[in-house]
Amino acid sequence: MAKVLQLTFLTAGNKKVTLVVDEPKPNLTEEEVVATMETVIASHIFEVDAYPFTDALSAKIIDREVTELFKA
Repeated sequence: MAKVLQLTFLTAGNKKVTLVVDEPKPNLTEEEVVATMETVIASHIFEVDAYPFTDALSAKIIDREVTELFKA
């Protein structure tokens, strides 16, 4: 199974942006994720079209099964 943490933010330009984190630690809590997203927003390290992130919209863990058929 492959898991990713999908974090969706809103920018000052009113655009939704999604960050994806591979293999998030198990047992993440809502409080941990919200606090981390707020830290990302406050740090102003990400911008899209010169607009910083302003709001945390959602977070979800996506769990999918991958069956590899061929690999060179």
